[in-house]
Amino acid sequence: MSPPSSKSPPGVPQSGSNTKYAVIAIALVLAIAALFAWRSLSERSSTVPPPVASAPAPTATPNPKIEDIPPPPPIEEKPEAGPPRIIYVQAGGCEGKCSGTATPELGQALQQRAAQSRRCYNEALARDPSLRGHVTVAVRVGNVGNVCSVNVTANDMRTPNVANCAANIFARSGTLPSPRGGCVDATVPISFVPQGQ
Repeated sequence: MSPPSSKSPPGVPQSGSNTKYAVIAIALVLAIAALFAWRSLSERSSTVPPPVASAPAPTATPNPKIEDIPPPPPIEEKPEAGPPRIIYVQAGGCEGKCSGTATPELGQALQQRAAQSRRCYNEALARDPSLRGHVTVAVRVGNVGNVCSVNVTANDMRTPNVANCAANIFARSGTLPSPRGGCVDATVPISFVPQGQ
């Protein structure tokens, strides 16, 4: 057997050379620089506030569901004196005497608003479980379906709050189906009794 050769295999630097140490040092410097850059970027991104998401623009629905319509603002608990309150909304096509007739679609839309006013009653019922009664709302609808005025013509409940809240739902209902032959005066009776009775 021959003694082992003291010569390095091909590709390995000579023992007197510092090349392998230089390569390791450069690799360590690059790793430290990469770690420092990653840490700086992560600190900077954590201090920047997240972007504010903008809500999409609401789309108008022709006949929204009861659950989709926000409840009206709470009404103060003050008794009102004097005649029933009249709410004027828009005047387009509502001047003078109305001689139009309500279409079935308009009648259905008014009944839907009456059903939505149940929310007013439910809020008042939570404060007074014995509350019940009837409210009649007169709505003048213009020839293009705009609500011109809303008037509470009858209210046999002990408080005006439910009637006024119901009137506000009709006043803020937006455009309704157009009546036939000009503006129309519609009367909407609403019965407020606890459900199941």
